[in-house]
Amino acid sequence: MSRCRANWPTSGGTESSATTSTTPPGWPSPSPTTPAGVPPAAPGSLEGVEPLLTFGHGTAGRAELAPLLRGAGVRSVVDVRTAPGSRRNPDVHRDALAEWLPAEGVGYRWDKRLGGFRRAAPGSPDTFWRNDSFRGYAGHTRSPEFLDAMDELLREAGQARTAVMCSESVWWRCHRRLIADFAVLARGRPVLHLAHDGRLTEHPPTPGARLQEDGLLVYDGE
Repeated sequence: MSRCRANWPTSGGTESSATTSTTPPGWPSPSPTTPAGVPPAAPGSLEGVEPLLTFGHGTAGRAELAPLLRGAGVRSVVDVRTAPGSRRNPDVHRDALAEWLPAEGVGYRWDKRLGGFRRAAPGSPDTFWRNDSFRGYAGHTRSPEFLDAMDELLREAGQARTAVMCSESVWWRCHRRLIADFAVLARGRPVLHLAHDGRLTEHPPTPGARLQEDGLLVYDGE
């Protein structure tokens, strides 16, 4: 199963490319509010810095994803699904992606270190998240494994236009949201979310995030 979202309170619980933005219980909605401890960026302060992109494949296959990535100028895809496969969408299986993406001129690699479905440690300080899966991933962002993987990802993004891929189409229902928070707040790298219609949306950091003196994020805001 390749779904990114966990404990998602829907009736079907299947992979979807829907673009609904309704916020369910336990999932704080995205907000442009500047998180605690992070000064607002000056307009244009990140100009000239190559952004990191993110997208979710949803139900789209090669026929839809290839032109989408081409239109966004993506040259490399980093797969951040814990289980890189799909029973219903063979085009997004890891082995298939490793074949057809390079054929489309796009590099591909899977990085399990950035995968979701993390368990929150007892006494987790990330009290902003009521969703257990997000709280667990918040703790993971402070691990050496995550930090090493992010450094590698951002180096790659600095060399070629790179997109992080998961299964969930809506970025704020996916752990890509926390990856984006870290890139923007802890590394000063702009992030753009690529929708299936080709729109690019600048990432608004989660308001409950706080950058600590050690350079790591904790989600203990309100």
